[in-house]
Amino acid sequence: MEKTRIVQVRQHGGPEVMQITEAELPAPAPHEVQIRQKAIGLNFIDIYCRTGLYPNPLPHGLGFEAAGVVAAVGAEVRHLQAGDRVAYGQGPIGAYADVRNIPADRVVAIPDSVDFEQAAALMLKGLTVQYLFRQTYRLKGTETILFHAAAGGVGLIACQWARALGVRLIGTASSPEKAALARQHGAWEVIDYTREDVAARVLELTEGQKVPVVYDGVGRDTWETSLDCLQPRGLMVSFGNASGPVEGVNLGQLAAKGSLYVTRPILGAYVATAQAMQAAATDLFDLVTAGKIHIVIGQRFALEDAALAHEALKSRRTTGATVLTLD
Repeated sequence: MEKTRIVQVRQHGGPEVMQITEAELPAPAPHEVQIRQKAIGLNFIDIYCRTGLYPNPLPHGLGFEAAGVVAAVGAEVRHLQAGDRVAYGQGPIGAYADVRNIPADRVVAIPDSVDFEQAAALMLKGLTVQYLFRQTYRLKGTETILFHAAAGGVGLIACQWARALGVRLIGTASSPEKAALARQHGAWEVIDYTREDVAARVLELTEGQKVPVVYDGVGRDTWETSLDCLQPRGLMVSFGNASGPVEGVNLGQLAAKGSLYVTRPILGAYVATAQAMQAAATDLFDLVTAGKIHIVIGQRFALEDAALAHEALKSRRTTGATVLTLD
């Protein structure tokens, strides 16, 4: 039995409900790998799980992405072996731990050119951009697109990936500072939606053509605007709901605005097998290795300071990515 420390919540609430417990970890099951973790990525979804906004049966761990070294493999695992440098970004929940067992098909090998902190901070957000740009609507490099919240964690990776592809990304942001940040990361143009009419500005920037695809992780607040930015037969990719879910959709709107298409994708459907997961991760890490995507680690916390990390994340006192580090 391997000993491990685990951050758990026994009741939902503030950062104070997070407790470190020691446990004995059994050998990995036939289709699992055991990972000695080096870095753990933090995301806002971790806070939602802690508070119960996204409920899980209590008690439960926290976190969905991390990177480390394979300590042991289950009897049926063929694509990984002990000593491999690996990462994962698709759960299951419980990444806040020294050592853990996880289904092997969620785990990918990482190249030597990508360090553990980069991998832990990139997996969830980077794989999101991969499936959006390379699978949901496969960008060719000739398009002008609209991407909401371009200065967010996913957005900044999207700006860099679009630049690498030769795509002109029009982003939206809520302040001049955020607009400048998105431009620095590769956005072709950024619209400050607090001061400008997004649909009118997109029409102007595209010389009346609008865009073939909109990537919208905001949800309710941007739904109508997004539809108004699309060309006839354009695709609305609604991949998140930061402002609340889109409800009461009138399909007649899609007809009236030009026979539009809408999809509501999730990452899991695009990386459902070990092969699909590794292919998507390789696509991501190739761009990191080539220097075309950079992830800035703004904050590092020890595992025992996970509550402080949550406080910093919630209060918007963080810049770039936040990781928990382990020896």
